[in-house]
Amino acid sequence: MKSIRPFIILIKLARESMQFAYHSVMANKLRTFLSLFGITIGIFAIISVFTMVDSLEKNVRESLQALGKKVVYVQKWPWGGNQEYPWWKYLNRPEPNLSDLDEIRRKSMLANAACFNVAFPKTIKYEGNSIPDVTIYGVSTDFDRIRSFDLSEGRFFNNFEINSGRPYAVIGSDIVKDLFQGSNPTGKTIKIGNSKVTVIGVFAKEGKSAIGENSLDNMVVIPLNMARTMVDLRNSGPWIMVKAKDNTSVEDLIDELRGILRAFHRIKPLDGEDFALNQIDLLKDSLDSIFASINFAGGFIAFFSIIVGGFGIANIMFVSVKERTSQIGIQKALGAKRYFILIQFLYEAVLLAIVGGTIGLLLIYAGTLAVTYGLDFNVSLTLANIIRGLLISAVIGIASGFFPAWIASRLSPVEAINTKG
Repeated sequence: MKSIRPFIILIKLARESMQFAYHSVMANKLRTFLSLFGITIGIFAIISVFTMVDSLEKNVRESLQALGKKVVYVQKWPWGGNQEYPWWKYLNRPEPNLSDLDEIRRKSMLANAACFNVAFPKTIKYEGNSIPDVTIYGVSTDFDRIRSFDLSEGRFFNNFEINSGRPYAVIGSDIVKDLFQGSNPTGKTIKIGNSKVTVIGVFAKEGKSAIGENSLDNMVVIPLNMARTMVDLRNSGPWIMVKAKDNTSVEDLIDELRGILRAFHRIKPLDGEDFALNQIDLLKDSLDSIFASINFAGGFIAFFSIIVGGFGIANIMFVSVKERTSQIGIQKALGAKRYFILIQFLYEAVLLAIVGGTIGLLLIYAGTLAVTYGLDFNVSLTLANIIRGLLISAVIGIASGFFPAWIASRLSPVEAINTKG
């Protein structure tokens, strides 16, 4: 029993301190509101920054994920671009062609799938409705093995339909909404330019892409051999996607592709390459450092809002100590220990901070709903950020309330009783 008695005393002390703090907060509603307002704004600012950065990072990573894991892009132009980008070196390079695709498929031992792609704008029509400059995406076989997607209606092409260039199309959800007013388009005929095409499927909605024109929502996908009847592949910026096998690294696949294409293009050992091998994984690797820097910069700026809220709580706590000096004197005269007074005021400061932080988190949650449903950009308040917000609130409450609480705990009982609050 003696071993658990200190814990019982501690629990009683905590309960009494919380009661004092609660009654003090409720007795001074205007002062409480002003304290809450400062910390609410602070938590709203700093957690909003973390939430937006986390959501942006999540959307970017999901957009990259949709392009396929362990995928290498064979293109004319290397990715990148700045003031020193040597575009003149790449201007006269040949575009990737179907012969390159056949050679990769024939020679590569590390590729799991390879697909030829081309994209170009066309006007599409259905009855009296039309949409100008829609991205038409011509694909060869293996597209569905590299690019991840879901279908809400119908089906995707089979290999025979792609190779034969059947006049079929799979369209995005936004195309359905604008061209068919939301009705099921499967089996209906649309016009792409002057060509009639039957819709056999609808892509499930992906939402706006965080990395550009990657979403299938606004695209029409057709077989590559049908796209060849609409546009000159050489003038449409074609590219080849090559996916590595599960047990193969992207670096090994790149080395193999470099050897295959250099030999196929008959490039001399000392000559530069006339193709680019780009990879999404390089972008993924750089995301951590980029978003860490953004988080630090945004958090550093928002931190000043928290400091302002903390000063507000500290100021209010000094006023509270001054007003309750006589009460403190009476408590100490009746035997209250210093740590009881200290904890009493600390509880009040922490209570104010956590309630203010909770209100700030509720405002952020409402904001995430407004952005998600209003702008079609997925923003979510994660459990990690909720915990982070509450912890920051508690720490600010302790830091802001400790000095006023310490002063209160050191007051002399006689002087405190005789002091007019």
